[in-house]
Amino acid sequence: MASLKEIKSRIQSVKSTQKITSAMKMVSSAKLRKAQKRIESFYPYEQKLNQILNNFLNAEEESSSIYAESREIKRVAVIAFSSNSSLCGGFNSNIAKKLTATLERYNHLGRENILIFPIGKKIGRVVKKIGFPIENFDEMADKPTYPAAQALTDRVMQLFRNGEVDKVELIYHHFKNKSSQVLLEETLLPIKLESAHNYQSGVLLNYLVEPDRKTIMSELIPKVLRLKVYTALLDSNASEHAARTIAMQIATDNADDLLQKLNLQYNKSRQQAITNELLDIIGGSFGQS
Repeated sequence: MASLKEIKSRIQSVKSTQKITSAMKMVSSAKLRKAQKRIESFYPYEQKLNQILNNFLNAEEESSSIYAESREIKRVAVIAFSSNSSLCGGFNSNIAKKLTATLERYNHLGRENILIFPIGKKIGRVVKKIGFPIENFDEMADKPTYPAAQALTDRVMQLFRNGEVDKVELIYHHFKNKSSQVLLEETLLPIKLESAHNYQSGVLLNYLVEPDRKTIMSELIPKVLRLKVYTALLDSNASEHAARTIAMQIATDNADDLLQKLNLQYNKSRQQAITNELLDIIGGSFGQS
């Protein structure tokens, strides 16, 4: 059985750890509230623009944009979103598993025909470990900004437009709420068309186009794609803070349970020590008599 000194030392150690996890939970909760507000206020705008784009593309007799062009997949690009730091449960490991599964699916193309854009240090290390060249996109994970998302999107758009890649995929966590983050794998390029029958109160949506459809499409498609990447970035950031908040809450609760057990063990050991001392005193008294 551990000595009283050892148990007391362990209790102090657990208390110190609990203070850290509790503080980290508070910090993550504050960051989560800010990130959640950003993503929830941005969703309606991104979704409405995407709906308008689908209406425009579906109205065309044939594809009006190279970005909607489906072709044989010979080269693929994958953008994977993770965090820069750990202590957020299975957030990063889930991204790593999904990326590994995606790479296995495209393994027949050959490594030279797979491009990976890792957002965040954690997934960057995974990509480097499995032997793929990487670039540094770490700052985007901690500080999501539209200009950074726009620069990355414009780059993959150019690759797709020039025929250097035939498909671009996104791997990220979609933030539903504090306790639920859904791991998604979505196609960014080519653009996927949804049903053309978008109704509001039973009326088919129609648009009057000024100055002309071609000009509108040339402006709308890049904007929608950039917003999609930016939304995924905001989604991932909010999901990270939610996952860390939950992980730190669980760690704090586990520390509470452990402290109860250690205090019980300490009291039992202390009681046993007192009992042994009393027995020694009583035994000594009988010996002298």
